[in-house]
Amino acid sequence: QVQLVESGGGLVQPGGSLRLSCAASGGIFSLYRMGWYRQAPGKPRELVATITRGGSTNYADSVNGRFTISRDNAKNTVLLQMNSLKPEDTAVYYCNAATVTMNYWGQGTQVTVSS
Repeated sequence: QVQLVESGGGLVQPGGSLRLSCAASGGIFSLYRMGWYRQAPGKPRELVATITRGGSTNYADSVNGRFTISRDNAKNTVLLQMNSLKPEDTAVYYCNAATVTMNYWGQGTQVTVSS
């Protein structure tokens, strides 16, 4: 069983930056594809970014060029650096760990972009 704990959310003005962190425990971190997803009120959960075991990344078009996902297998941590934040980035952000047969979620962290 893998446990994921997100941190780093908060309130930021448009154009600002935040860095989200996800700490994983209870599994072999390096085996998982890691990802960040988000869910805004009244909307379905959507993919933000993923990073494979080998470090290949994938981004949603809406965040490409503004967000950067990275992982530290030695520290069992995945980060999401978010720059040039927009009000439409407001959502609960969830960390995800996945293999072909397993899928784990964190409890989420709120990101609010507002002036």
